[in-house]
Amino acid sequence: MILIIGICIYYLLKTNQQLLWLPIGLALIGFLIIIRWHQQLANAMLLKQTLIRINEDEIRYLNHESIPFDNGLEYLDRQHNYAFDLDFFGDQSLFHHLNRTGTSIGSFRLAGLLKSFLSNEEILANQSAIKELSDKIEWRQSILALSKLTNDNCKMYRQLIQWSSGGAQISKTLQLQSFLLPAIFIVTGIISIVLNNAALQYMAGFLFLINLFVFFHHLKKIKHELFNMDKVHAIINSYSTVLKEIETNTYESARLNQLKDRLKYKEGFASDEIKKLSDLFSSLESIQNMMGAVIMNGISLYHIHVYHSLLRWKKEHGQEIEKWMKVIGTMEALNSLANFSYNNPKFCFPSINVDFNIEFKDLGHPLLNNSVRICNDIGFDEQKFIILTGSNMSGKSTFLRSLGVNMVLAGIGSAVCATSANIHPLPVLVSMRLSDSLADNESYFFAEVKRLHHIMEQLKNKRGFVLLDEILRGTNSDDKRSGTIEVIKKMVEYQAVGAIATHDIEVCKTTASYPTYLTNKRFETEIVNNELVFDYKIKEGICKNKSAYFLMKQMGVI
Repeated sequence: MILIIGICIYYLLKTNQQLLWLPIGLALIGFLIIIRWHQQLANAMLLKQTLIRINEDEIRYLNHESIPFDNGLEYLDRQHNYAFDLDFFGDQSLFHHLNRTGTSIGSFRLAGLLKSFLSNEEILANQSAIKELSDKIEWRQSILALSKLTNDNCKMYRQLIQWSSGGAQISKTLQLQSFLLPAIFIVTGIISIVLNNAALQYMAGFLFLINLFVFFHHLKKIKHELFNMDKVHAIINSYSTVLKEIETNTYESARLNQLKDRLKYKEGFASDEIKKLSDLFSSLESIQNMMGAVIMNGISLYHIHVYHSLLRWKKEHGQEIEKWMKVIGTMEALNSLANFSYNNPKFCFPSINVDFNIEFKDLGHPLLNNSVRICNDIGFDEQKFIILTGSNMSGKSTFLRSLGVNMVLAGIGSAVCATSANIHPLPVLVSMRLSDSLADNESYFFAEVKRLHHIMEQLKNKRGFVLLDEILRGTNSDDKRSGTIEVIKKMVEYQAVGAIATHDIEVCKTTASYPTYLTNKRFETEIVNNELVFDYKIKEGICKNKSAYFLMKQMGVI
């Protein structure tokens, strides 16, 4: 096409045959069509490549070769009720295994969901949505691929939301100037050419400079709308593509249809309005080409008109952007949990009760490999609180973590690592993993007491599911024993459900005072053929065997 245009221009200049403008025009149109077609092919190829990478990553994950997903370390909160203690964020964390999001809002919404406590109605609604999405493998991967192609980041997203709530507007005077000055310039220029009048030509040149003065006077404000970032329009256009994919799909669950309904806007859909916004930003970004900007604005104040259209769009639709983006984020979070369910077909969706009964059959930790995972049956239907004993490495901490992680997953509507489960969702409160805080000048012991106080304050307002692992380790044995017993008595007083792990056999005697609320369970260690053997199976009663002396002797410590 370029060659045809070049040849036609050559003969036009040589022969002055005006009919040559026709093939030049047709060639230009054809060239633009080819460029558009090429861009569509490039976009389709990029989408296919992204889908291939998604499947390659998933295969590596399922083969336990690596976890090629973002670990969510930025969401780590050491003060959260359970997220830090149960390793929800960071390398090898729950988020690291679950995360199948491609946008910053998707990652944020998944992290928020993992740290939230939902009503029973919301849990059941999420269950239904996750079950439906689990089977829509191609659609889930399409959403993920399109989301990854946004190439957005938290900074850009925050700036977009901040921009959408701004109240800037163009003055009536500038609106009048943007139409009147270019009209006068164009009319004057045409007349000066027709009449070949030098004075009018000078006047047209002067009007051109006036237009440029108006443009440069508002240049700073116009550039401010671009967030000081390049290719904002491409990211926003990708958002519109994700929204379109959500809008055009059909759903059965009420939760997914609610999300889809949030994208209906007046007579159209959110994707159409976001696409218009992308086009406006694309037009505004041409301001970076200063030579072109001088010509376009000297003639027509082009960027003033785009700036006005952008501010008008923001005034009419800006308040909807955050709502639309949350739909993308929520859908990505649900897709992540659906992928988790699909990868683990033996995991179950718990039934929900309101009788404070909690029961798991074949409970295990969802992040452990199937080949090494040992599962246990556990119930809290009669005695509500367990005193758990067992030697080191016998499985107590893993069991507590299994309880905590699965209670959280159950409380957000996810599948859980069990063959069946019946749950009364409760806020999860954990004290398992504390450390000294040099920044706050706190000892380990003081940090632990603060955490226990926080748990007690929470239980005053609402019953919770409490998990405690060897509390009060920072004090002497007598102080630790009496303190632990008092904490257990508080659990009974506040009607908490859960478990506490301890090595102190004397603590286990507390069950005699509260036989209808407390129960003793244990993990045993056996010595077989002069080796420690762990079966990791929970049993009734108090731990009998001790392994510390044997292990130290085997390792030559004593």
